[in-house]
Amino acid sequence: MTDNPHHQRTLSDRPRARSFGISFDGTPGPFNAITDVPGVAVGYSTLISGDGALVVGEGPVRTGVTAILPRPRADLATPVFAGTFSQNGNGELTGSYMIEETGAFNFPITITNTHSCGVSRDGTLRWMQRVLPAALDSAWGLPVAAETYDGFLNDINGHHLRFEHVAMALDSATSGSIEEGSVGGGTGMIAFDFKAGSGTASRIVEWQGRRYTVGAFVQANFGERSNFTIRGLRAGPDLVEPAIRESTPRAEKGSIIGIVATDAPFLPHQMKRLARREPLGVAMTGGFGYHSSGDIFLAFSTANREAALAPSGRTASADFIPDTDIDPFFDAVIQGVEEAILNALVANDDMTGRDGNFVPALPKAWLEGKFGAGRGT
Repeated sequence: MTDNPHHQRTLSDRPRARSFGISFDGTPGPFNAITDVPGVAVGYSTLISGDGALVVGEGPVRTGVTAILPRPRADLATPVFAGTFSQNGNGELTGSYMIEETGAFNFPITITNTHSCGVSRDGTLRWMQRVLPAALDSAWGLPVAAETYDGFLNDINGHHLRFEHVAMALDSATSGSIEEGSVGGGTGMIAFDFKAGSGTASRIVEWQGRRYTVGAFVQANFGERSNFTIRGLRAGPDLVEPAIRESTPRAEKGSIIGIVATDAPFLPHQMKRLARREPLGVAMTGGFGYHSSGDIFLAFSTANREAALAPSGRTASADFIPDTDIDPFFDAVIQGVEEAILNALVANDDMTGRDGNFVPALPKAWLEGKFGAGRGT
């Protein structure tokens, strides 16, 4: 446990998992967020409007977009070494072929709903043309944009996300404490039949007298209630109620996008190894990568800036921690993803969306009874 208030509550004073006495492995950073990695910032645009029967194009609307800046705004054209991993490919992460080919990407990451992924990608290019036009003067842009499905609560076919919403998320990106739960791209998302969405966590790893940060961010929209697990406790069988209420049977369309950032110096093949460990954090909560779930993961390192900028015609040099010393960073990835998912669930309220479809929040009284802190309300 920790008494750091940023570990206990979100920016708007919503509870996080630790506020209920849930203990986790590893040492979190100052904000227990992906923004603990220096230079990384997160912004949101959240769209909530309307109630009642679905009218395509009018609502109800329960959606949004999340922006993650891997470097400070002025430095966004500078690539970061990166790797991706698809545990289950029923989803989208644009730019992934370029990352596979070159081991790097630049520009911000956006995460939104399935049918707005192209809007967030193109909106990122429009925003980059406005704030850093030189980045596109003589080069192409292949932004990273990811998605999960929010059509149970949201008028997903109404295409309510606009370029201006993407710009709002990018413009609002900040370091430090950030919001979690039903915000940004996570607004209409569901995990284990509870209201979920956006969550984050971080871990400090010490190596050879230096402290490095590993930060995780998830858009959680996956999992069967019966499999739900909190720190080894099979919670699902205890939590048959409260149940989802639906006007028509809900098809399983769950997914999770996981983003890991670090300031530790690693090469692209090592970033791919970190990305491969993200699903193990998902499994710790009871996510098993079922058929229609798009479980897609990205990891990037902000280190080695000079190597990323190396001009043509010269030998470039990059630092890296040896593979033989990478295991503590694997631990940090798994621990961070697990806690980020639980934070996405805890920092939430009930939500009613299209056609009166209802998704309950993870019951706070149950958490207090099981874990005993009683400070989460």
